[in-house]
Amino acid sequence: MRVAVAGATGRMGRAVLAALRGQADLCLSGALVRARDGACGQDAGVLIGGAPFGIALSDVPEEVIAGCDVLVDFTTPEASAHHAEICARLGKGAVIGTTGLSGAFAERLRILAGQGRFVVSANMSVGVNLALHILEIAARALPDADIEILEAHHRHKVDAPSGTALRLGEVAAAARGARLTDVAVYDRHRERAARAPGSIGFATIRAGEIVGEHRVYLALPSERLEIAHIADNRAVFADGALRAARFLISRPHGLYDMQDVLGLR
Repeated sequence: MRVAVAGATGRMGRAVLAALRGQADLCLSGALVRARDGACGQDAGVLIGGAPFGIALSDVPEEVIAGCDVLVDFTTPEASAHHAEICARLGKGAVIGTTGLSGAFAERLRILAGQGRFVVSANMSVGVNLALHILEIAARALPDADIEILEAHHRHKVDAPSGTALRLGEVAAAARGARLTDVAVYDRHRERAARAPGSIGFATIRAGEIVGEHRVYLALPSERLEIAHIADNRAVFADGALRAARFLISRPHGLYDMQDVLGLR
């Protein structure tokens, strides 16, 4: 299967390129960078400090996507939206791990899924997606527990809370028949008040080179359940993205997420 990588010079792009080394059933067919990126033309293998892939970095999305079966995209919301349009038009699959995607983008993807195949997830880690599944069960079983979500990432991450933290909140809220927008609390500094029943609190850390940590606390008066996931290396996200790419190749047009990839529903 031919896999192209968008955002090849980014942290996740490089991780996906490295994960493609030695795969028996996958090969790199293209590597996409921003327009006029200084690395354009460089070999993708040399970019990650290894032997050449024989694939030069390109800033022409149509050409890169036309030559692949599945595009793996960890870029920006604007770039992912553009790439999704091209994938749908050319009938290609796309694995999108970009965070900070808007509701409007999700609606547009549902339309594009009539022509293409998409796996979209704020976190491609197998462990995180198992944690989401467990959280849904726990939040439903413990309707009176206070829920707090703590996430930590590297100093360069610009969106907060992380897409994964928000997804954890959405799953917990939905398990209780609520919408996250109605129960989320992102700042306890401005309003001095006791915790509102049913609310879901968020706390964010940005420091150093933390790859990714997420913890959910479900607290009752006499006990507390914690669901935690700690990523020690970006390879976990790259491996999950390639697992999603394998899933997509045999699926009909449609919109999927990692719960589908893992067979959890």
